[in-house]
Amino acid sequence: MTDSGERTSMTRRTVIGGAAALAAAGFQAVPAYAGDDRGGPGKTVRLTVMGTTDLHGNVFNWDYFKNTEYDDSAHNDIGLAKISTLVSAVRDRIAADRRAPRPLLLDAGDTIQGTPLAYYFAKIEPITGGHTHPMAAAMNRIGYDAAALGNHEFNYGLEILRKFQRQLRFPLLGANAQDWTTGLPVFPPYTLKRVQVPGEKPITVGILGLTNPGIAIWDKANVENKLKFGGIVELAKIWAPRVRQAGADVVIASVHSGMDLSSSYGDALPYPENASVLMAETVPGIDAVLVGHAHLEIPERLVTNKTSGEQVVLSEPLKWGMRLSLFDLDLQKVHGQWRVVGRHSQVLNANTVDADPDVVALLQKDHDKVVEYVNSKIGTCTEAMSAATAPWEDTAALDFVNFIQADAVSKALAGTPQASLPVLAIAAPFNRAAAIPAGEVSIRDVAGLYVFDNTLLAVTMNGTQIKEYLEFSAQYFKQVTGTGPFASDQVTNAPTPTAPNGTPDYNYDILGGLSKPLTYKIDIAKAPGARITDLAYDGTPVAADQQFVVAVNNYRQSGGGNFPHVKTAPVVYNRQVEIRQLMIDYVIATGSVDPNTFHTGDWSLVSNGSPITVTP
Repeated sequence: MTDSGERTSMTRRTVIGGAAALAAAGFQAVPAYAGDDRGGPGKTVRLTVMGTTDLHGNVFNWDYFKNTEYDDSAHNDIGLAKISTLVSAVRDRIAADRRAPRPLLLDAGDTIQGTPLAYYFAKIEPITGGHTHPMAAAMNRIGYDAAALGNHEFNYGLEILRKFQRQLRFPLLGANAQDWTTGLPVFPPYTLKRVQVPGEKPITVGILGLTNPGIAIWDKANVENKLKFGGIVELAKIWAPRVRQAGADVVIASVHSGMDLSSSYGDALPYPENASVLMAETVPGIDAVLVGHAHLEIPERLVTNKTSGEQVVLSEPLKWGMRLSLFDLDLQKVHGQWRVVGRHSQVLNANTVDADPDVVALLQKDHDKVVEYVNSKIGTCTEAMSAATAPWEDTAALDFVNFIQADAVSKALAGTPQASLPVLAIAAPFNRAAAIPAGEVSIRDVAGLYVFDNTLLAVTMNGTQIKEYLEFSAQYFKQVTGTGPFASDQVTNAPTPTAPNGTPDYNYDILGGLSKPLTYKIDIAKAPGARITDLAYDGTPVAADQQFVVAVNNYRQSGGGNFPHVKTAPVVYNRQVEIRQLMIDYVIATGSVDPNTFHTGDWSLVSNGSPITVTP
């Protein structure tokens, strides 16, 4: 094993297994069901179903862009290697009870995109050349029983997806991924698993997989005229009864769709993006739902189906292998047939256990190869770019981010009704420590400018909305008079009613134009709401009704920071492409970064119209 990857993680904790591992991960034993007025007391069998979702290419507890062990403010750990340890602990616990059936393991999608490990084996050394995808190798080793398609499965095209599917030793499900012409499913809609019960007839478990209808928008370039995606509720109503008719005693839905009803794409599709609870409430015959897509931790939610009156249990295990959902379904035989009479779920925390050394050993070579790749030089930069002063002055570093975003949107809009509109872009100074050096540049250098996994969207906004957006952003500055010099903390990170401890850098946006400059001044001697002056596009004052396409990230467009207009503005581009990867791809494609091609001084801070000086 090399020094990269799991060595740190493997040595910082005491290896524990079995009951101790489960207790440390937060496991809580739930009493078995005692009987009801329909089935009466009788022998209860507990079926355990484990679930992951939104793994996004994470096997190791490693941050490839920081070149160190992964960590966040909650001290989460990530990756399938740690999930494997939890899965083994659950299996060991259940195996100790000779009466208990074997547990099942499912996933709810978004598996093959999201890390350099996933990117490398899609784009640099694609699995179509014969290499087994690391996620397939890990999931096969751990022993998954089924997985649902996520929307990000389609990011790299159908050829990569089909190859990944063939490499799996378990079915990849998607009842609403349909042939463009016939409407027939092009992936298995469901699978049946016969689970042996000592001394009893087997339990037949039906696993129904559903993916996100938004794929039709987000990956239009890869699926148009090939695949279409029906509504989750609509297709569940068709397939859940068929799973029952096929002999399922229990039906579990693995669904790449968030719990609560919402859609980032508004009414662009007739089907909601997040519909798992709606499905559970309106489609009879489903006992449990493994939820994905929203990247939330929801240990247990119980809803009542409005038709059958039966309860349905739902759980979502966060993301990236941080948690493992654990469903406990208690069954009794009623008139000779197994029937679910009790249901519970919880999540286990992966940061309490070590990585499975077998999974680590299996994929160490792949991991090391990707670490080397991420640290490799991909181009040059003609002069250093630093984000150190980005919050208070126009910098090449943020102009680079905006150029990449606006350029990608502009190219994608060719041939659309919005193709003739001016394109702007929005960026925030996420990381003051970020810098791209002069000379040779690595993938990690570029990625440092954009530290979040945000994807790119574009909306249309008018001149009035642009002005109000900028005014809202300018709340970031404290009100001062005079021209300084001011220390940066005298003017930035102003407290507001919604950020009483100070507005974070990531909630301050600057705007820039692509082919023509968007220019403005921020007068911080004025009160918030009246600070934007001299707003012009290509030297002409911006008209109230002037239309723009604005490139934004998914966090902002979904309401992050509560900026005005952007959440409700019409979306004209959303392919779910990571902005960070677009930046890396640009450097790889061009071989060089020249700030003179995109950096212009378009905005500045003033005090009563006079330029001010700010020092770090």
